[in-house]
Amino acid sequence: MNNQITRRNLLKLLGVSGVTLPLSGISKDLEINPTPSKQPGQPIKLSSNENPYGPSEKVRKAIIDAFDEACRYPYGRVTELEKMIAEREGVDPSMVLVTGGSNEGLRATGRLFGIEKKEIIACKPTYLALMTYAEEFDCKINWVPLDDNLRYDLNEISRRTSKNTSMVFICNPNNPTGTMLKANELEDFCTATAKKTCVFVDEAYYDYSINDGYPTMTKLVKEGHNVIVSRTFSKIYGLAGVRIGYLIASSDRITELKKCTMAGTNMLATHAAMSAYDEKSFFDYSLNKNKEALEIFYNVFDELKLDYVKSYTNFAFFKTGVHIDEFSKYFKEKGILVGRPFPPYYDWCRISTGRIEDVERFAEVLRKYYS
Repeated sequence: MNNQITRRNLLKLLGVSGVTLPLSGISKDLEINPTPSKQPGQPIKLSSNENPYGPSEKVRKAIIDAFDEACRYPYGRVTELEKMIAEREGVDPSMVLVTGGSNEGLRATGRLFGIEKKEIIACKPTYLALMTYAEEFDCKINWVPLDDNLRYDLNEISRRTSKNTSMVFICNPNNPTGTMLKANELEDFCTATAKKTCVFVDEAYYDYSINDGYPTMTKLVKEGHNVIVSRTFSKIYGLAGVRIGYLIASSDRITELKKCTMAGTNMLATHAAMSAYDEKSFFDYSLNKNKEALEIFYNVFDELKLDYVKSYTNFAFFKTGVHIDEFSKYFKEKGILVGRPFPPYYDWCRISTGRIEDVERFAEVLRKYYS
């Protein structure tokens, strides 16, 4: 018997040998072969804003093929990916920095601006990675509360911006609220604020708002404004586990950020990202599944008369009326993981859009909780 492990055999072992699923409205040639809704004995995970359908069949095969290059450093392939991103975004490749997940880009930025020991202005709650790292360098964070609609209060941020402000942080769409600023509103704010200090725009969930015609703030980078934009392959591309993201900024800023980057990405992640970046079919499939899951959330929230915010992401934020620790404990006992506390909104919950059957199970348990 031939015991040699070939690529074909490895694909079979990894479960990517080609189960073709019919997808309504999506390319018939697409092979999704999605991961199971949950591993045996494991809870349903609706707590981390992951895309449970990825990576796609095409991307999995790209990862397998990349094993032949795993003995090589990834620098050349990373340069290829940076050129791909630059071409799509209409910038020079020197304005793109691929990182080991968008978190590494956030940490590098937090380090670069944290060592100035001035202040960073951010709203709360939001995604904290950049500010958490900056605080390790004794940087002060000037926290601005969200407005009554759970959106960034741009007027208050502008009022607080001073010569002591080294950066303004914006997460749009925002995590954990899922809210999104109006395009012209954010663009005008960034244009004006960038004349006084650097503006960092975290667009991790930008792809989920693409059908709304929402422009990325990379256009301001191209126009020469003092703006940094962060993106990730973790969300809509379903690559959270391989850790790859990127920053877009001026060439000079990218040079500074490279010096603050402590962990790059790897060969397999780079090949995965290059394959995913051009796969529109899976991108559209993920968008459609996300929309379907959000509608299930909205319907059960309306049915139970629970306050919630319209989401432009792959999660929903709704008011439970009880402390999140109590709420999450109940759902964990039912085999479902939900979001963590987001001060000061302790009686709100962030819930991710998992597989449809998992979202329906959550809705079923939610009804029982309030019955």
